[in-house]
Amino acid sequence: MSKNRKKAMKRNTKKYIFLCFCLILGLLASCAPKAKEPQARSYFDWFDTASTVYSYAEDGEEAFLANCKAVAAVLEDYHRLFDIYYEYSGVNNLCTVNRNAGKAPVKVDVKLIDFLEYAKELYTLTGGELNIAMGSVLLLWHNARTEANDGGEALLPDPSVLSEAAEHTDISSLIINREEGTVYISDPQMRIDVGALGKGYAVERAAEALYDRGVTGYVLNIGGNVRCIGERPSVGGWITGITNPDKESDEPFACRVTLKNVSCVTSGDYERFFTVDGKRYHHIIDKDTLMPAEHFSLVTVITEDSGLADGLSTALFCMSYEDGLALLSQIKNAEAMWITPEGEKYMTSGFEALLVK
Repeated sequence: MSKNRKKAMKRNTKKYIFLCFCLILGLLASCAPKAKEPQARSYFDWFDTASTVYSYAEDGEEAFLANCKAVAAVLEDYHRLFDIYYEYSGVNNLCTVNRNAGKAPVKVDVKLIDFLEYAKELYTLTGGELNIAMGSVLLLWHNARTEANDGGEALLPDPSVLSEAAEHTDISSLIINREEGTVYISDPQMRIDVGALGKGYAVERAAEALYDRGVTGYVLNIGGNVRCIGERPSVGGWITGITNPDKESDEPFACRVTLKNVSCVTSGDYERFFTVDGKRYHHIIDKDTLMPAEHFSLVTVITEDSGLADGLSTALFCMSYEDGLALLSQIKNAEAMWITPEGEKYMTSGFEALLVK
């Protein structure tokens, strides 16, 4: 990706997230008893997105900045571990693992082993809909999208090349040796891509860091992955707006929900895409068709764990509504909303109970 394109994307991302959260904070103020303004600190350093820490806690500026520093340390750590494009001095990350596919096991931080084992668990739970071993396929779509958005020719990936790449997505080729502290990809053409799970997982680790510090009354927003730490003092729940996928609408939110001590994560077809012959092709790829999933325009998941919410939102996006409900029935305290390309909304009863009327 060109430097100019990267800068433009970051500028647009910052503006979009800033606008959404100004609107959300305005809603919080208008729908609740009068309360003090939150402390807030924003960063633009991790996961190619904006990150903001909000606090309504009565902990003072010094404590707030110390808590922000703790969050920043966690996000920086996982950003480096999960990076598939760049390596860092003194760190063996997923880029290192991918570059050694078919060559040799790589000694890695135990935190990366924990994550990869969790990703394998979610692969099984979702029937393979969440597969971090899809990197070879996702790279073809990434390159096509980047070329088109950088001003080059807008072309779809060659179907035969996609099919060949799909032959190298067997997650059993990802060999984790916890005793040795190593990770090895036995298929030299397979690549790991954790874009569907990594950010949410990192957010949950940051939330844990705050819990360990005895913190409550905080909200983390990492590129739209919202994690509420406790409740808002003197008010209770946090009112959060879910983005409206219909960009022609004057209404910025599809709905608003009240959250307490949970995560809220959305996957949608309206942010990362490119256009070929008048049709949009987004970044969430169906493992069966190797094309962008077409069931929904948006899926939002609310559950306690941000990593689980992140993974489920992607998996549900690629499944039928009926299969998605069946999956959710296996998971305690996980709620979801689906919006179709035609604008139809479906919700679990638990999600509907959280709506701001």
